[in-house]
Amino acid sequence: MHQNMSRIALFSLIFATLTGCVREDKRHRILISVPDQTMLVLRDGKPLAVYPVSTSKFGIGDQKNSNCTPLGEMRIKRKIGTALPLGGVLKGRAFTGEVLAVNAPGRDPIVTRILWLEGLESQNKQAYNRFIYIHGTPEEVNIGKPASFGCIRMRSRDVIELYDVVGYGARVNVTPNHLNLPPPFSGTPVSPEVKR
Repeated sequence: MHQNMSRIALFSLIFATLTGCVREDKRHRILISVPDQTMLVLRDGKPLAVYPVSTSKFGIGDQKNSNCTPLGEMRIKRKIGTALPLGGVLKGRAFTGEVLAVNAPGRDPIVTRILWLEGLESQNKQAYNRFIYIHGTPEEVNIGKPASFGCIRMRSRDVIELYDVVGYGARVNVTPNHLNLPPPFSGTPVSPEVKR
């Protein structure tokens, strides 16, 4: 009897660990402006950081095989790449062992970190199955203009900062509107040091 109770307790602990002991991040919110090619990160409703990004060069939308960036409210469903080196190449969401320098010629893989998005609205319900991520890119020269195949690209050092701050369930809103950034964030987007 005692042995069965121990097994049940152990199974319960393993199940809880695998299925949901991760608390949803309700403190952070991410706003991404397509016309500004800018990401604003909020903590408890207050601006925390601003980053330049790159959304799709094919425009906005959620159709399968469209390579468009979906609009609307999403959330971070999965985080992949903890402790990978800056420029670490991810293929099929697994580290290949290759590390690329910034702006490596002729290379355009996903690098450094992945924050996989799940759509919460009809206009972005395909996002997760379309593999829409916020991720690092070696093509940092193109950050700040539409250049992706549907994902939201970031500089590697920026996506590491973001990854380390936001948690599972944090809301992400991609908007066709401009961001009205308050000082000191207005003007040219910069990546301030994120203070936890």
